[in-house]
Amino acid sequence: MATTDASRRSSGTGIAADIRETDSTGTRTTRAPGSRGIRAAGTRATGERAEVVDAVIVGGGHHGLVAAATLADAGWDVLLLEARDTLGGAVSSRDVDGWVLDEFSACHPLGAASPVLRELDLTAHGLQWAHAERPVVHVASGDDAQGSTMEGDAEATAALLDADHPGDGDTWLRLVRQWDAIREPLLASLLTRWPPVRSVGPLLARIGATQVPDFVRFALLPVDRMGAELFNGARGGQILSGNAMHADIPPEAPGSGLFGWIMSMLAQDVGFPSPRGGTQRLADALASRARAAGARLETGQQVARIAVAGGRAHGVETVDGRRIRARRAVIADTSAPDLYDRLLPTSAVPAGLRARLDRFEWDLPTLKLNYRLSAPMPWVAERAHGAAVVHAGQDRQGLVRWSADLGSGQVPSRPFALVGQMTTIDPSRSPEGTEALWLYTHLPRGITDAASADRLTDACEDMLDDLAPGWREHLVDRWDQRPQDLHAANANLGSGAVGGGTMQLFQQAIWRPVTGLGGPRTHVEGLYLGSAATHPGGGVHGGCGYLAARAALQDSRWWGRPVRSLSLAALHRLYADLPGVGASAGLRPQGR
Repeated sequence: MATTDASRRSSGTGIAADIRETDSTGTRTTRAPGSRGIRAAGTRATGERAEVVDAVIVGGGHHGLVAAATLADAGWDVLLLEARDTLGGAVSSRDVDGWVLDEFSACHPLGAASPVLRELDLTAHGLQWAHAERPVVHVASGDDAQGSTMEGDAEATAALLDADHPGDGDTWLRLVRQWDAIREPLLASLLTRWPPVRSVGPLLARIGATQVPDFVRFALLPVDRMGAELFNGARGGQILSGNAMHADIPPEAPGSGLFGWIMSMLAQDVGFPSPRGGTQRLADALASRARAAGARLETGQQVARIAVAGGRAHGVETVDGRRIRARRAVIADTSAPDLYDRLLPTSAVPAGLRARLDRFEWDLPTLKLNYRLSAPMPWVAERAHGAAVVHAGQDRQGLVRWSADLGSGQVPSRPFALVGQMTTIDPSRSPEGTEALWLYTHLPRGITDAASADRLTDACEDMLDDLAPGWREHLVDRWDQRPQDLHAANANLGSGAVGGGTMQLFQQAIWRPVTGLGGPRTHVEGLYLGSAATHPGGGVHGGCGYLAARAALQDSRWWGRPVRSLSLAALHRLYADLPGVGASAGLRPQGR
């Protein structure tokens, strides 16, 4: 297949060649059940036919499904092609002897709050959110008989923090009031606009002109510093730091505080819910919604390449030679390396872009352990019973040491882990009296070998021995997902990275996935990247797919074309130039 692809790229055959003939010979229309106007284009030279639609979406993860529904709502003919046999990507679950185990992601506070997903009215397509008694408890050691706790009610959380240190409860309530004031414009700016120019005004108005400088400083704080500034007791800082570790930003790095605050406020606002019946139910609801709008969704269809001619994406070809022409757009719900290294012709990726892609950074490799337990986890910390998610193994200062181990290439001897108690959230996940539980933690970048994963697994289970003595007596079995297992199951999870690329500031906004892109538009006309590789990044929220569909819709209108032409010209100019010795600072090499 590689030889065939190479010959097609060099000879210009395939869809790009078909287009010239199709445009001169016309098209004829056929229809498939549940589709809108899927068309077949004939070619005089070969008699072969290429299907013709308005938009092809490569990848059926939740972002791709959101894009399909959004474009179909606008009346476009949409065909989505997913390589796996099921839709949903990293939003997936499996049934094992009456147990429901989430294959990748599991708890979705951002999904429950997302204006993108809410606008799709997924409850009408079967989605129901399940909640535990309390969203989060942080347990650092077996000596903690309670745990740093977020209750479902903000006043109850504040009371516990105040008991830890007088005044910390009031601080928590001030954070919640601040969140309530800016929640709507903040989520809109993150998930529904790129660039978020129109959402900035309402956001700044809610913050207040005199408070903007302090809020910007607050947003840039490392979470370790944020916890120390806000709380006099230990528990408030632990809650913020634990929630910040859902991303891969080190606790002493700028931006980790903002992420920790957003995740903490989301947990206080909507909890840490999961779809009732398994995470696959969210994917099923999105697929149902897209089909109801008229999109056609196909599984078992791996795309081999995106056809590019004259600087424009014209369609795709699958590994079995099937050709689909896209009149208006191709949207890739894929990782950035998969799009630029595999799907696009080598000649379509400028040298300057290629050089910047060489600096693309994945987020940390993930080790995920899935347990079936014959009884609930016997936590020492009382409040961990009944919690949706337990942040386990390290206190605030310990998280700094754990992060330093990862940054220095050391497999941590005492890990920090996120633990999801899925039957506690949703009793339908396993037989009565049992617990379906997962744990995930990280290995250092570049260390994904089996021996290191085994060492980390042993360290995690030793940590559980400390926090929940006797838990092994309840063990039915364990399903291991090492970094390479995750990657093999889902090509978007490069080396077990689950965030689409690091969430650190140097690879966010206009630097995500590389300098100059940021949003869904690429340097190829008609081609959009609609995955976690683009702003706003990882998480189950639908924003990346929605922004890609929105960009395609805007660019197809007459008033959007001049703006798109200007942005394409700017990107081509940028990528015609190689980054120099001072590339990280945007410096040009001497003599250029």
